[in-house]
Amino acid sequence: MKLNSILELPVLYKLFSTLVGAQNSQSIFVNQYVRPVTGARILDIGCGPGNILDHLPQVDYFGFDFNPSYIESATRRYGDRGQFFCQRVSEAQVFLEQPESFDIVLAIGILHHLDDAEAIQLFDIAKRALKKGGRLVTFDGCYVKDQSPAAKYLLSRDRGQFVRDEKGYTDLARARFDNVVVSIRNDLLHIPYTHIMLECMK
Repeated sequence: MKLNSILELPVLYKLFSTLVGAQNSQSIFVNQYVRPVTGARILDIGCGPGNILDHLPQVDYFGFDFNPSYIESATRRYGDRGQFFCQRVSEAQVFLEQPESFDIVLAIGILHHLDDAEAIQLFDIAKRALKKGGRLVTFDGCYVKDQSPAAKYLLSRDRGQFVRDEKGYTDLARARFDNVVVSIRNDLLHIPYTHIMLECMK
């Protein structure tokens, strides 16, 4: 079985994430970039099996993902802390029925799975869903100048087919958000890897 297929299974996805240090990286991501407060209303685009809830305070959480196994796992483990829906980004109109109702929108490891057209849809959904002053916060692998060969190789083997460089991500974000703060990190996993975080303010 290929790695891509293995990682479609929630239990093995979580094991792999633990081995590479993703729990620590998610904690840093939440504490330094998401900065949620208790009671915040959060929309998580591409929520996977919902592991981010291990790092969030008590919030009003809504997550969606196109993988039914992830959603089943998330509902089983975190159903008392949030609501989960099985949908692709392009089908997520349900979250736009109450526009400007979310404090934070998350897109963790999702943009590099989307082509430019669907990525723009994600930014559109986030902008419409956010309250005035709300933020979209994204987290993805990224190509950078003078990157180590190991990091570049691992990024090239990622399940996502649309890993971009910094300009590629920020151009998409700035097509919909005027205020975008960019952070690049090389120290979030136990393996050589480069991440980009975008904070897009409405």
